[in-house]
Amino acid sequence: MSDTSPAKRSDFRFLERLRVRWAEIDAQQIVFNGHYLMYFDTAIAGYWRAMAMPYHETMEGLAGDLYVRKASLDYLGSARYDDLLDVGLRCRRIGNSSIVFDGAVLLQERLLVGCELVYVFADPASQTSKPVPPALREALQGFEAGETMTRLEVGAWPELKEPARALRTRVFVDEQRIPADLEWDDADGDAVHAVVCNRFDRPLATGRLLQHAPAVGRIGRMAVHQAVRGSGIGRQVLDALVDAARRRGDREVLLHAQMSAVPFYLRAGFATHGEVFVEAGIEHVEMVLPLT
Repeated sequence: MSDTSPAKRSDFRFLERLRVRWAEIDAQQIVFNGHYLMYFDTAIAGYWRAMAMPYHETMEGLAGDLYVRKASLDYLGSARYDDLLDVGLRCRRIGNSSIVFDGAVLLQERLLVGCELVYVFADPASQTSKPVPPALREALQGFEAGETMTRLEVGAWPELKEPARALRTRVFVDEQRIPADLEWDDADGDAVHAVVCNRFDRPLATGRLLQHAPAVGRIGRMAVHQAVRGSGIGRQVLDALVDAARRRGDREVLLHAQMSAVPFYLRAGFATHGEVFVEAGIEHVEMVLPLT
């Protein structure tokens, strides 16, 4: 670590939860020392996710990439099979082309391993260093300062068409192989749309709200970028659309949920209604949320 005081949980805005697997134990029945680098590498991917930053496309947009220049570990204790560990990371310093992270592997409140990771921002072709882009610098500083990493916009199709269309094409047409002619319809023009974008203006989640019947709203076209699923960003869109339905006086909202997304909607208060059916080649079930 960078200073003389041991790292503690409160030092980190970001913590990645990991469970020690059998394959990570050595002949001494403790985690093999080399695996801690894997733990920190796993956590850095979670750090980017917490920043609402799809890594590869963000770096492509910044015309560079991050390369590890130095990794140093300080071993203070040992983790064992089935331990639940929290791996903390914080961006301590951003230089001209370098970014320095401090890390810690914690077993409850006990520090097991400290870490310093030094990355260099560089040109992918030549792997020569270049200045850290201002947008990346500001995003890192903002995250460590506790700032919000996303912005939510709610509005009409003409205002939000570009980001919503890009994300729905990525998720539904490209990823789920839904035919484009089934994805696009005239209902977009009458719908209330919600889009969440990150600090780099990349769309991460979207959805729309239609008037299904008098005082009944219908939410649909819910799409979340694969890199940030499970991070709560999709819930921002869902809550915004439910709030829009409530404000216009709807008594309830319904939606057709893909079976893989049912737990997500259950956590938001929706309940299943009716039997499973196939829509666009994918199993769905209707779900309903009362608003009164």
